[in-house]
Amino acid sequence: MFDLTEHPHRRYNPLTREWVLVSPHRTKRPWQGQVEKLAPETRPQYDLKCYLCPGNDRAGGHKNPVYQNTFVFENDFAALIPGTPSGSVAPHPLIQAEAASGVCKVICFSPRHDLTVAEMELADLRTVVDTWVDQYVELNQTAGIAYVEIFENRGEMMGCSNPHPHCQIWASSIVPNEVAKEAAAQEEYFAANGRTLLTDYLEFELKSGERLVCVNDHFAALVPWWAVWPFEVMLISRRAATGLDELSSDERDGLADILKRVTTRYDNLFEISFPYSFGFHQRPAGPRNPAWHLHAHFYPPLLRSATVRKFLVGYEMLAMPQRDITAESAAARLRDLTEVHYRTRS
Repeated sequence: MFDLTEHPHRRYNPLTREWVLVSPHRTKRPWQGQVEKLAPETRPQYDLKCYLCPGNDRAGGHKNPVYQNTFVFENDFAALIPGTPSGSVAPHPLIQAEAASGVCKVICFSPRHDLTVAEMELADLRTVVDTWVDQYVELNQTAGIAYVEIFENRGEMMGCSNPHPHCQIWASSIVPNEVAKEAAAQEEYFAANGRTLLTDYLEFELKSGERLVCVNDHFAALVPWWAVWPFEVMLISRRAATGLDELSSDERDGLADILKRVTTRYDNLFEISFPYSFGFHQRPAGPRNPAWHLHAHFYPPLLRSATVRKFLVGYEMLAMPQRDITAESAAARLRDLTEVHYRTRS
């Protein structure tokens, strides 16, 4: 008899309309690959050498104010810049390039250098949520902007160049690939069913409970059926808001709460400051699109312990994504963890 917990199979991702190969039997294999050496993180509340700490110098002669909560500034090394001349190059139908412009910003979550999202107070996280909303509204209404991506890279192995708690915003003149795929799938589903794709998906997951990590009145955190990363988590608004700007005050509180609960579980999993890439997916600029359903993705690389991580290589780069840990087993491990951060336990 075919068994999802034992036998290789593929799972469908309705948001991207792609498949992932799941090989649960491979969790039994011995590991002789690369082992990371992670020392416990100990950082001061203020670091004189940190270019994100209050009052410190940044690149190009810029100086940070002595900020008290969140601090937003334009990225000194932006990947996208405003005013890029429009144009395209197409010397052959297979050889094409188009100009891309935009605005890149950095948001410092806190003046304290030693904190992570998991260790911040809920009131301070609510301030971060409010800042995200303000920036999304401002940039979404900026001429020439097609999409606003808010994301955080946490940890050196995820490419984070500074441990000070912060995230980035890249507002671009183009709709990025992953967003475009999700847009097409959600719009087609909404046209056919009159409901958002994630409304129906979340209804199923709430009834099942098998892949839920934690929930509150306004958001659910779950390991999606189609997860690729080892302990991937998806946040979904329980009401079908299309973007952060549609969240009520209570829903903003709910978002702050679910972020703290998920990241605390991550840190408690291996008792380290857990690395991940996190970001929101919400409606592109322009008229309100009722097919869009606000959600966010956590993509963490750690596979078996604090020292073993998973790269997308080999078959995954050349054929299709693949994972060994099932979504159900990953969710169970995260769900069973305490929400008291390991650093604060007596």
